[in-house]
Amino acid sequence: MKRRISILLFIITTLIGTSFFGQSLFSGKKDTKVAAKDSIKKIKSVETATTIEDTLVAFKGKFKPYKKSAHASYYAGKFHGRRTASGRIYDMNKLTAAHKTLSFGTKVKVTNEANGKTVIVEITDRGPFVRGREIDLSKKAFFTIASSSGAGYIKVTLEVLQK
Repeated sequence: MKRRISILLFIITTLIGTSFFGQSLFSGKKDTKVAAKDSIKKIKSVETATTIEDTLVAFKGKFKPYKKSAHASYYAGKFHGRRTASGRIYDMNKLTAAHKTLSFGTKVKVTNEANGKTVIVEITDRGPFVRGREIDLSKKAFFTIASSSGAGYIKVTLEVLQK
């Protein structure tokens, strides 16, 4: 119930702060970072919403190819709740990742080459520290694109968001 309320509040504040044309209603400036679109289905008004299926985020800019056939793994368990290299707390239930060289806050589109599933993650940590691995995904991000739950690493294509 708390999750539904927090998602509903996020959608309401996003709709108030951003118009459909990417301009802030309060400052008159263009919002170049993120424009949120809600995917509430079959609901007439936000006040009567009882279920929210998903929240989609549209990023302004294009994804530029970074690396093909990269090895991706996931890290979870013992790192959950610890501080990352960027200073944020690692949450294995968020769409985040660790990369050796990409800047913190960089949005990366990760596509599983075996099944074509895609996820967009934010770089919040350094790693992986295993030879041959290019990116460490959070547990949620990894299993969103993985074919089976028994996989420990997968081959992916990485694309970086260009603003």
